[in-house]
Amino acid sequence: MKNKEISYNEALGELESILSSIESGEADIDTLSARVSRATELIKICRERLLKVESEVKKILEN
Repeated sequence: MKNKEISYNEALGELESILSSIESGEADIDTLSARVSRATELIKICRERLLKVESEVKKILEN
């Protein structure tokens, strides 16, 4: 899934899935690095979306 097309909820769901697989021990050593890398990308996407919405809400409230 490409970052530019993923919604916040999709990113969060995928992040939760990755976390669950790591915590449960399902992630084998061969895929762990890739999953951690993807999780990092998803966290960045979520953070950017949250900051954007926060800025938009502040602008709305100021008016």
